[in-house]
Amino acid sequence: MDPVRGVGSVVGTVLIPMRFVWPYGGRSVFLSGSFKRWSELLPMSPMEGCPTVFQVIYRLPPGYHQYKFFVDGEWRHDEHQPYVHGQYGIVNTVLLATDPNYIPVINLDIAPGSNMDVDNETFCRAQVQVTEGTLSEVLPRISDTDVQVSRQRISAFLSMHTAYELLPESGKVVALDVDLPVKQAFHILHEQGIYMAPLWDMCKGQFVGVLSALDFVLILRELGNRGSNLTEEELETHTISAWKEGKSYLNRQNNGHGTAFSRHLVHAGPYDNLKDIALKILQKAVSTVPIIHSSLEDGSFPQLLHLASLSGILKCICRYFRNCSSSLPILQLPICAIPVGTWVPKIGESNRRPLAVLRPSSSLASALNLLVQAQASSIPIVDDNDSLLDIYCRSDIMALAKDRAYTHINLDEMTVQQALQLGHDVCSPYEPRSQRCQMCLRSDSLHKVIERLANPGVRRIVIVEAGSKRLEGIVSLSDIFKFFLS
Repeated sequence: MDPVRGVGSVVGTVLIPMRFVWPYGGRSVFLSGSFKRWSELLPMSPMEGCPTVFQVIYRLPPGYHQYKFFVDGEWRHDEHQPYVHGQYGIVNTVLLATDPNYIPVINLDIAPGSNMDVDNETFCRAQVQVTEGTLSEVLPRISDTDVQVSRQRISAFLSMHTAYELLPESGKVVALDVDLPVKQAFHILHEQGIYMAPLWDMCKGQFVGVLSALDFVLILRELGNRGSNLTEEELETHTISAWKEGKSYLNRQNNGHGTAFSRHLVHAGPYDNLKDIALKILQKAVSTVPIIHSSLEDGSFPQLLHLASLSGILKCICRYFRNCSSSLPILQLPICAIPVGTWVPKIGESNRRPLAVLRPSSSLASALNLLVQAQASSIPIVDDNDSLLDIYCRSDIMALAKDRAYTHINLDEMTVQQALQLGHDVCSPYEPRSQRCQMCLRSDSLHKVIERLANPGVRRIVIVEAGSKRLEGIVSLSDIFKFFLS
Protein backbone atom coordinates (compact mmCIF):
# COMPACT_ATOMS: atom_id res chain seq x y z
CA MET A 1 0.00 0.00 0.00
CA ASP A 2 1.31 3.45 -0.84
CA PRO A 3 2.78 5.51 2.02
CA VAL A 4 0.60 8.34 3.38
CA ARG A 5 -1.73 8.04 0.41
CA GLY A 6 -2.78 4.59 1.67
CA VAL A 7 -6.45 4.31 2.46
CA GLY A 8 -8.91 1.51 1.90
CA SER A 9 -12.34 0.59 0.76
CA VAL A 10 -14.84 -2.08 1.65
CA VAL A 11 -16.89 -4.73 -0.02
CA GLY A 12 -20.06 -5.04 2.04
CA THR A 13 -18.94 -4.64 5.64
CA VAL A 14 -15.38 -5.90 5.16
CA LEU A 15 -12.76 -3.33 6.15
CA ILE A 16 -9.46 -3.19 4.31
CA PRO A 17 -6.27 -2.55 6.33
CA MET A 18 -4.43 0.58 5.16
CA ARG A 19 -1.02 2.05 5.97
CA PHE A 20 -0.21 5.63 6.94
CA VAL A 21 3.45 6.65 6.89
CA TRP A 22 5.26 9.73 8.18
CA PRO A 23 8.70 9.55 6.53
CA TYR A 24 10.31 12.31 8.62
CA GLY A 25 9.97 10.82 12.11
CA GLY A 26 6.82 10.86 14.26
CA ARG A 27 4.82 9.09 16.91
CA SER A 28 1.12 9.10 16.10
CA VAL A 29 -1.50 9.92 13.50
CA PHE A 30 -4.90 11.51 14.10
CA LEU A 31 -7.75 10.15 11.97
CA SER A 32 -11.09 11.90 11.54
CA GLY A 33 -13.78 9.53 10.31
CA SER A 34 -16.12 9.76 7.39
CA PHE A 35 -18.46 12.77 7.68
CA LYS A 36 -16.86 13.59 11.06
CA ARG A 37 -18.75 10.77 12.78
CA TRP A 38 -15.68 9.59 14.66
CA SER A 39 -12.07 10.45 15.40
CA GLU A 40 -9.15 8.58 16.93
CA LEU A 41 -5.49 9.08 17.85
CA LEU A 42 -3.39 6.11 16.75
CA PRO A 43 0.17 5.32 17.88
CA MET A 44 2.74 4.77 15.13
CA SER A 45 5.67 2.34 15.15
CA PRO A 46 9.09 2.55 13.44
CA MET A 47 9.32 0.75 10.12
CA GLU A 48 11.66 -2.20 10.00
CA GLY A 49 14.99 -1.12 8.55
CA CYS A 50 14.00 2.57 8.73
CA PRO A 51 14.04 3.64 12.41
CA THR A 52 13.26 7.28 11.56
CA VAL A 53 10.16 6.37 9.54
CA PHE A 54 6.92 5.65 11.42
CA GLN A 55 3.78 3.87 10.24
CA VAL A 56 0.42 2.59 11.38
CA ILE A 57 -1.96 0.15 9.68
CA TYR A 58 -5.66 0.75 10.26
CA ARG A 59 -8.94 -0.58 8.86
CA LEU A 60 -11.12 2.13 7.34
CA PRO A 61 -14.66 2.20 5.93
CA PRO A 62 -15.46 3.94 2.62
CA GLY A 63 -16.01 7.69 2.59
CA TYR A 64 -14.10 10.90 3.18
CA HIS A 65 -11.32 10.87 5.78
CA GLN A 66 -8.92 13.42 7.23
CA TYR A 67 -5.63 12.82 9.02
CA LYS A 68 -2.62 14.63 10.45
CA PHE A 69 0.52 13.63 12.35
CA PHE A 70 1.73 14.37 15.88
CA VAL A 71 5.50 14.91 15.62
CA ASP A 72 7.83 16.04 18.41
CA GLY A 73 5.06 17.65 20.39
CA GLU A 74 3.35 19.46 17.52
CA TRP A 75 0.72 18.70 14.90
CA ARG A 76 1.96 18.41 11.31
CA HIS A 77 0.48 17.61 7.91
CA ASP A 78 2.23 16.19 4.85
CA GLU A 79 2.61 19.04 2.37
CA HIS A 80 3.20 16.57 -0.47
CA GLN A 81 -0.27 15.03 -0.10
CA PRO A 82 -3.76 16.56 -0.58
CA TYR A 83 -4.78 18.78 2.33
CA VAL A 84 -7.48 21.30 3.33
CA HIS A 85 -8.24 23.71 6.17
CA GLY A 86 -10.82 21.92 8.32
CA GLN A 87 -12.25 21.69 11.80
CA TYR A 88 -8.93 20.31 13.06
CA GLY A 89 -6.72 22.88 11.32
CA ILE A 90 -4.76 21.90 8.23
CA VAL A 91 -5.36 18.20 7.57
CA ASN A 92 -4.56 15.74 4.79
CA THR A 93 -7.55 14.27 2.99
CA VAL A 94 -8.46 11.04 1.24
CA LEU A 95 -11.57 9.63 -0.39
CA LEU A 96 -12.40 5.91 -0.26
CA ALA A 97 -14.97 4.64 -2.72
CA THR A 98 -15.99 1.32 -4.26
CA ASP A 99 -17.71 3.21 -7.07
CA PRO A 100 -15.41 5.39 -9.21
CA ASN A 101 -18.37 7.73 -9.86
CA TYR A 102 -19.14 8.10 -6.17
CA ILE A 103 -19.16 11.72 -5.00
CA PRO A 104 -19.92 12.12 -1.27
CA VAL A 105 -21.92 14.92 0.24
CA ILE A 106 -19.50 16.27 2.82
CA ASN A 107 -20.74 18.20 5.83
CA LEU A 108 -17.74 20.07 7.17
CA ASP A 109 -19.74 22.03 9.76
CA ILE A 110 -18.20 25.26 8.50
CA ALA A 111 -18.69 28.20 10.82
CA PRO A 112 -20.84 31.07 9.50
CA GLY A 113 -18.80 33.61 7.61
CA SER A 114 -15.95 31.18 6.95
CA ASN A 115 -14.44 31.38 3.48
CA MET A 116 -12.98 27.86 3.65
CA ASP A 117 -13.52 25.82 0.50
CA VAL A 118 -12.67 22.21 -0.14
CA ASP A 119 -10.18 21.84 -3.00
CA ASN A 120 -12.21 19.41 -5.08
CA GLU A 121 -9.34 18.81 -7.50
CA THR A 122 -7.00 17.81 -4.69
CA PHE A 123 -9.81 15.88 -3.01
CA CYS A 124 -10.45 13.71 -6.06
CA ARG A 125 -6.75 13.14 -6.64
CA ALA A 126 -6.55 10.96 -3.52
CA GLN A 127 -9.49 8.71 -4.34
CA VAL A 128 -8.97 4.96 -3.94
CA GLN A 129 -11.28 2.20 -5.09
CA VAL A 130 -11.58 -1.59 -5.00
CA THR A 131 -11.47 -3.40 -8.33
CA GLU A 132 -12.30 -7.12 -8.28
CA GLY A 133 -11.19 -7.45 -4.69
CA THR A 134 -7.90 -5.57 -5.08
CA LEU A 135 -6.95 -2.05 -4.10
CA SER A 136 -6.04 0.47 -6.76
CA GLU A 137 -5.35 4.17 -6.61
CA VAL A 138 -7.53 6.23 -8.93
CA LEU A 139 -5.06 8.43 -10.77
CA PRO A 140 -6.12 11.80 -12.14
CA ARG A 141 -6.99 11.48 -15.81
CA ILE A 142 -7.17 13.92 -18.66
CA SER A 143 -8.50 13.41 -22.14
CA ASP A 144 -6.36 12.56 -25.14
CA THR A 145 -7.39 15.94 -26.52
CA ASP A 146 -5.91 17.74 -23.49
CA VAL A 147 -2.69 15.76 -23.87
CA GLN A 148 -2.47 16.70 -27.54
CA VAL A 149 -3.24 20.34 -26.80
CA SER A 150 -0.48 20.45 -24.18
CA ARG A 151 2.02 18.99 -26.61
CA GLN A 152 0.99 21.39 -29.36
CA ARG A 153 1.44 24.39 -27.05
CA ILE A 154 4.91 23.23 -26.02
CA SER A 155 5.83 22.55 -29.65
CA ALA A 156 4.56 25.99 -30.70
CA PHE A 157 6.56 27.68 -27.94
CA LEU A 158 9.77 25.89 -28.94
CA SER A 159 9.21 26.73 -32.60
CA MET A 160 8.83 30.45 -31.85
CA HIS A 161 11.95 30.79 -29.65
CA THR A 162 15.56 30.54 -30.71
CA ALA A 163 18.92 29.39 -29.37
CA TYR A 164 19.86 33.03 -28.89
CA GLU A 165 17.63 33.03 -25.80
CA LEU A 166 19.76 30.29 -24.24
CA LEU A 167 22.90 32.42 -24.26
CA PRO A 168 23.84 33.60 -20.74
CA GLU A 169 24.66 37.23 -20.06
CA SER A 170 28.19 36.16 -19.22
CA GLY A 171 30.07 32.89 -19.15
CA LYS A 172 32.82 30.90 -20.78
CA VAL A 173 33.07 28.13 -23.34
CA VAL A 174 36.08 25.84 -23.68
CA ALA A 175 37.27 24.29 -26.94
CA LEU A 176 40.15 21.84 -27.45
CA ASP A 177 42.60 21.62 -30.34
CA VAL A 178 42.07 18.30 -32.11
CA ASP A 179 45.85 17.76 -32.15
CA LEU A 180 46.16 17.81 -28.35
CA PRO A 181 47.28 14.54 -26.71
CA VAL A 182 44.35 12.67 -25.22
CA LYS A 183 46.00 12.65 -21.80
CA GLN A 184 46.42 16.44 -21.81
CA ALA A 185 42.80 16.92 -22.92
CA PHE A 186 41.66 14.66 -20.06
CA HIS A 187 43.44 16.85 -17.52
CA ILE A 188 42.24 20.12 -19.08
CA LEU A 189 38.60 19.08 -18.79
CA HIS A 190 39.18 17.97 -15.20
CA GLU A 191 40.87 21.26 -14.27
CA GLN A 192 38.11 23.29 -15.95
CA GLY A 193 35.42 21.35 -14.09
CA ILE A 194 33.69 20.22 -17.29
CA TYR A 195 33.18 16.84 -18.92
CA MET A 196 32.97 17.73 -22.61
CA ALA A 197 34.29 20.29 -25.09
CA PRO A 198 34.04 21.00 -28.85
CA LEU A 199 37.11 20.18 -30.96
CA TRP A 200 38.83 22.79 -33.12
CA ASP A 201 40.79 21.82 -36.24
CA MET A 202 43.29 24.58 -36.98
CA CYS A 203 44.04 23.31 -40.50
CA LYS A 204 40.38 23.26 -41.52
CA GLY A 205 39.46 26.36 -39.54
CA GLN A 206 36.38 24.54 -38.26
CA PHE A 207 34.91 22.86 -35.21
CA VAL A 208 34.96 19.19 -36.12
CA GLY A 209 33.56 17.25 -33.17
CA VAL A 210 33.20 16.94 -29.42
CA LEU A 211 35.34 15.19 -26.83
CA SER A 212 33.18 13.93 -23.97
CA ALA A 213 33.28 11.80 -20.84
CA LEU A 214 32.12 8.87 -22.97
CA ASP A 215 35.42 9.06 -24.87
CA PHE A 216 37.30 8.61 -21.62
CA VAL A 217 35.03 5.75 -20.59
CA LEU A 218 35.91 4.01 -23.86
CA ILE A 219 39.62 4.88 -23.51
CA LEU A 220 39.85 3.46 -19.98
CA ARG A 221 38.01 0.33 -21.07
CA GLU A 222 40.53 0.02 -23.89
CA LEU A 223 43.45 0.51 -21.50
CA GLY A 224 42.03 -2.19 -19.27
CA ASN A 225 41.75 -4.58 -22.20
CA ARG A 226 44.70 -6.98 -22.17
CA GLY A 227 44.74 -7.15 -25.94
CA SER A 228 44.74 -3.38 -26.36
CA ASN A 229 47.33 -1.69 -28.56
CA LEU A 230 46.84 1.55 -26.61
CA THR A 231 49.07 1.95 -23.56
CA GLU A 232 49.12 4.62 -20.87
CA GLU A 233 52.47 5.86 -22.18
CA GLU A 234 50.98 6.31 -25.64
CA LEU A 235 48.41 8.70 -24.22
CA GLU A 236 51.27 11.19 -23.88
CA THR A 237 51.48 11.45 -27.68
CA HIS A 238 48.21 9.89 -28.87
CA THR A 239 46.18 12.84 -30.17
CA ILE A 240 42.46 13.39 -29.99
CA SER A 241 42.36 13.18 -33.77
CA ALA A 242 44.16 9.83 -33.74
CA TRP A 243 41.79 8.54 -31.08
CA LYS A 244 38.75 9.56 -33.09
CA GLU A 245 40.12 7.97 -36.26
CA GLY A 246 41.76 4.84 -34.89
CA LYS A 247 39.03 3.82 -32.46
CA SER A 248 35.96 4.18 -34.67
CA TYR A 249 35.09 0.53 -34.02
CA LEU A 250 34.49 1.47 -30.39
CA ASN A 251 31.93 3.96 -31.61
CA ARG A 252 30.23 1.18 -33.54
CA GLN A 253 30.25 -0.94 -30.39
CA ASN A 254 28.75 1.90 -28.37
CA ASN A 255 26.06 2.44 -30.99
CA GLY A 256 24.96 -1.15 -30.52
CA HIS A 257 23.74 -1.49 -34.10
CA GLY A 258 27.03 -2.11 -35.89
CA THR A 259 26.99 1.29 -37.60
CA ALA A 260 29.37 4.15 -36.99
CA PHE A 261 28.26 7.46 -35.59
CA SER A 262 28.32 10.42 -37.94
CA ARG A 263 31.69 12.17 -38.02
CA HIS A 264 30.03 15.50 -38.75
CA LEU A 265 29.69 17.89 -35.84
CA VAL A 266 26.11 18.27 -34.70
CA HIS A 267 25.71 22.02 -34.17
CA ALA A 268 23.22 24.86 -34.49
CA GLY A 269 23.15 28.59 -35.08
CA PRO A 270 21.94 31.26 -32.65
CA TYR A 271 18.75 31.83 -34.67
CA ASP A 272 17.76 28.17 -35.00
CA ASN A 273 14.54 27.46 -33.12
CA LEU A 274 14.57 25.47 -29.89
CA LYS A 275 12.40 22.68 -31.28
CA ASP A 276 14.90 21.89 -34.03
CA ILE A 277 17.75 21.90 -31.52
CA ALA A 278 15.89 19.58 -29.14
CA LEU A 279 15.13 17.20 -32.01
CA LYS A 280 18.80 17.22 -33.05
CA ILE A 281 19.83 16.24 -29.52
CA LEU A 282 17.29 13.40 -29.46
CA GLN A 283 17.86 12.11 -32.99
CA LYS A 284 21.67 12.27 -32.89
CA ALA A 285 21.86 10.90 -29.33
CA VAL A 286 24.08 13.72 -28.08
CA SER A 287 23.88 15.57 -24.78
CA THR A 288 24.76 19.05 -26.05
CA VAL A 289 24.78 20.99 -29.31
CA PRO A 290 27.40 23.73 -29.79
CA ILE A 291 25.88 27.04 -30.85
CA ILE A 292 28.23 28.38 -33.53
CA HIS A 293 27.95 31.66 -35.44
CA SER A 294 29.80 33.02 -38.44
CA SER A 295 29.17 36.44 -39.93
CA LEU A 296 30.51 35.24 -43.28
CA GLU A 297 28.39 33.41 -45.85
CA ASP A 298 30.91 30.60 -46.31
CA GLY A 299 30.89 29.85 -42.59
CA SER A 300 34.56 30.71 -42.10
CA PHE A 301 35.90 32.16 -38.85
CA PRO A 302 33.16 30.51 -36.75
CA GLN A 303 32.57 31.69 -33.18
CA LEU A 304 31.60 29.27 -30.41
CA LEU A 305 28.86 30.99 -28.40
CA HIS A 306 27.31 28.37 -26.14
CA LEU A 307 26.65 24.67 -25.55
CA ALA A 308 22.90 24.10 -25.77
CA SER A 309 21.36 21.26 -23.78
CA LEU A 310 17.90 19.90 -23.05
CA SER A 311 18.25 21.26 -19.51
CA GLY A 312 18.54 24.83 -20.78
CA ILE A 313 15.62 24.36 -23.17
CA LEU A 314 13.46 22.88 -20.39
CA LYS A 315 14.31 25.86 -18.20
CA CYS A 316 12.90 28.14 -20.91
CA ILE A 317 9.69 26.07 -20.99
CA CYS A 318 9.31 26.22 -17.20
CA ARG A 319 9.95 29.97 -17.11
CA TYR A 320 7.41 30.67 -19.85
CA PHE A 321 4.61 28.45 -18.51
CA ARG A 322 5.22 29.09 -14.80
CA ASN A 323 2.42 31.63 -14.52
CA CYS A 324 0.08 29.86 -16.90
CA SER A 325 0.61 26.18 -16.08
CA SER A 326 -3.17 25.64 -16.37
CA SER A 327 -2.71 25.87 -20.13
CA LEU A 328 -0.77 22.59 -19.95
CA PRO A 329 -3.10 20.02 -18.35
CA ILE A 330 -0.50 17.24 -18.58
CA LEU A 331 1.64 19.02 -15.97
CA GLN A 332 -0.83 17.99 -13.26
CA LEU A 333 -0.56 14.27 -14.02
CA PRO A 334 1.54 12.12 -11.66
CA ILE A 335 4.73 10.95 -13.30
CA CYS A 336 3.68 7.29 -13.00
CA ALA A 337 0.61 7.98 -15.16
CA ILE A 338 2.70 9.16 -18.11
CA PRO A 339 4.62 6.85 -20.50
CA VAL A 340 8.06 8.31 -19.75
CA GLY A 341 11.21 6.95 -18.17
CA THR A 342 12.46 3.48 -17.34
CA TRP A 343 10.73 1.64 -14.50
CA VAL A 344 11.14 -1.54 -12.51
CA PRO A 345 8.51 -4.18 -13.38
CA LYS A 346 4.88 -3.41 -12.50
CA ILE A 347 5.59 0.18 -11.42
CA GLY A 348 4.11 2.95 -13.55
CA GLU A 349 4.21 2.96 -17.33
CA SER A 350 7.31 1.29 -18.68
CA ASN A 351 9.17 1.79 -21.92
CA ARG A 352 9.92 -1.95 -21.78
CA ARG A 353 13.66 -1.47 -21.30
CA PRO A 354 15.23 -3.12 -18.22
CA LEU A 355 16.40 -0.75 -15.51
CA ALA A 356 20.15 -1.25 -15.08
CA VAL A 357 21.45 -1.02 -11.50
CA LEU A 358 24.73 -1.57 -9.66
CA ARG A 359 25.74 -2.53 -6.12
CA PRO A 360 28.35 -0.47 -4.23
CA SER A 361 30.68 -3.48 -4.39
CA SER A 362 30.39 -3.78 -8.18
CA SER A 363 33.67 -3.26 -10.00
CA LEU A 364 34.36 -0.04 -11.86
CA ALA A 365 34.94 -2.16 -14.97
CA SER A 366 31.41 -3.52 -14.77
CA ALA A 367 30.05 0.01 -14.27
CA LEU A 368 31.82 1.31 -17.38
CA ASN A 369 30.70 -1.70 -19.41
CA LEU A 370 27.11 -1.21 -18.28
CA LEU A 371 27.15 2.49 -19.18
CA VAL A 372 28.23 1.58 -22.70
CA GLN A 373 26.07 -1.52 -23.20
CA ALA A 374 22.91 0.06 -21.76
CA GLN A 375 23.54 3.28 -23.71
CA ALA A 376 22.86 5.11 -20.46
CA SER A 377 24.34 8.28 -19.01
CA SER A 378 23.96 7.06 -15.42
CA ILE A 379 23.35 3.90 -13.40
CA PRO A 380 21.60 3.90 -9.96
CA ILE A 381 23.55 2.35 -7.09
CA VAL A 382 21.31 0.31 -4.75
CA ASP A 383 21.74 -1.85 -1.65
CA ASP A 384 20.55 -5.43 -1.17
CA ASN A 385 17.00 -4.15 -0.56
CA ASP A 386 17.08 -2.15 -3.82
CA SER A 387 17.10 1.10 -1.84
CA LEU A 388 18.85 3.98 -3.60
CA LEU A 389 22.31 4.87 -2.28
CA ASP A 390 23.85 6.96 -5.06
CA ILE A 391 24.20 7.12 -8.81
CA TYR A 392 27.20 6.58 -11.09
CA CYS A 393 27.34 8.86 -14.14
CA ARG A 394 29.55 9.04 -17.19
CA SER A 395 30.90 12.36 -15.95
CA ASP A 396 32.19 10.64 -12.78
CA ILE A 397 35.00 9.23 -14.90
CA MET A 398 36.59 12.69 -14.81
CA ALA A 399 37.45 12.18 -11.12
CA LEU A 400 40.09 9.65 -12.20
CA ALA A 401 42.14 12.51 -13.65
CA LYS A 402 42.91 13.71 -10.13
CA ASP A 403 46.51 12.83 -9.30
CA ARG A 404 46.53 10.68 -12.45
CA ALA A 405 44.50 8.05 -10.60
CA TYR A 406 43.70 6.25 -13.85
CA THR A 407 47.40 5.28 -14.23
CA HIS A 408 47.54 3.16 -11.08
CA ILE A 409 44.11 1.62 -10.67
CA ASN A 410 42.76 -1.74 -11.76
CA LEU A 411 39.24 -1.36 -13.17
CA ASP A 412 38.36 -4.90 -12.08
CA GLU A 413 39.54 -4.34 -8.51
CA MET A 414 38.27 -0.80 -7.81
CA THR A 415 34.63 -0.75 -6.65
CA VAL A 416 32.00 1.73 -7.70
CA GLN A 417 31.87 3.00 -4.12
CA GLN A 418 35.61 3.69 -4.16
CA ALA A 419 35.34 5.43 -7.53
CA LEU A 420 32.56 7.69 -6.26
CA GLN A 421 34.62 8.52 -3.18
CA LEU A 422 37.32 9.90 -5.47
CA GLY A 423 34.80 12.33 -6.92
CA HIS A 424 33.50 13.77 -3.66
CA ASP A 425 35.89 16.73 -3.77
CA VAL A 426 36.23 17.16 -7.55
CA CYS A 427 32.62 17.78 -8.55
CA SER A 428 31.85 19.72 -11.69
CA PRO A 429 30.21 23.14 -11.21
CA TYR A 430 27.79 22.02 -13.92
CA GLU A 431 26.83 18.91 -11.96
CA PRO A 432 27.36 19.43 -8.21
CA ARG A 433 26.91 16.31 -6.08
CA SER A 434 23.93 17.87 -4.32
CA GLN A 435 22.16 17.94 -7.70
CA ARG A 436 23.31 14.54 -8.97
CA CYS A 437 20.88 12.25 -7.21
CA GLN A 438 17.55 14.09 -7.23
CA MET A 439 14.60 11.96 -6.09
CA CYS A 440 10.81 12.09 -6.48
CA LEU A 441 7.86 9.88 -5.66
CA ARG A 442 5.84 8.27 -8.46
CA SER A 443 2.83 10.27 -7.25
CA ASP A 444 4.63 13.57 -7.83
CA SER A 445 3.32 15.63 -10.71
CA LEU A 446 5.03 16.04 -14.07
CA HIS A 447 5.23 19.74 -13.20
CA LYS A 448 7.34 18.99 -10.11
CA VAL A 449 9.59 16.63 -12.05
CA ILE A 450 10.36 19.06 -14.86
CA GLU A 451 10.94 21.91 -12.41
CA ARG A 452 13.68 19.81 -10.81
CA LEU A 453 15.09 18.69 -14.15
CA ALA A 454 15.40 22.34 -15.19
CA ASN A 455 17.85 23.03 -12.35
CA PRO A 456 21.54 23.31 -13.33
CA GLY A 457 23.34 19.98 -13.14
CA VAL A 458 20.19 17.83 -12.87
CA ARG A 459 19.99 15.41 -15.78
CA ARG A 460 17.74 12.70 -14.41
CA ILE A 461 15.25 12.15 -11.58
CA VAL A 462 15.26 8.88 -9.64
CA ILE A 463 11.80 7.68 -8.59
CA VAL A 464 11.81 6.04 -5.16
CA GLU A 465 9.34 4.70 -2.62
CA ALA A 466 8.75 7.04 0.33
CA GLY A 467 10.51 5.98 3.50
CA SER A 468 12.41 2.97 2.16
CA LYS A 469 13.88 4.84 -0.85
CA ARG A 470 13.39 1.63 -2.81
CA LEU A 471 14.18 2.25 -6.46
CA GLU A 472 11.11 2.39 -8.70
CA GLY A 473 12.28 4.15 -11.86
CA ILE A 474 14.37 6.83 -13.49
CA VAL A 475 13.26 9.71 -15.72
CA SER A 476 15.78 11.63 -17.81
CA LEU A 477 15.68 14.89 -19.73
CA SER A 478 15.52 13.01 -23.03
CA ASP A 479 12.55 10.98 -21.76
CA ILE A 480 10.62 14.19 -21.08
CA PHE A 481 11.39 15.71 -24.49
CA LYS A 482 10.54 12.50 -26.33
CA PHE A 483 7.15 12.65 -24.63
CA PHE A 484 6.67 16.35 -25.38
CA LEU A 485 7.68 16.12 -29.05
CA SER A 486 6.36 12.69 -30.01
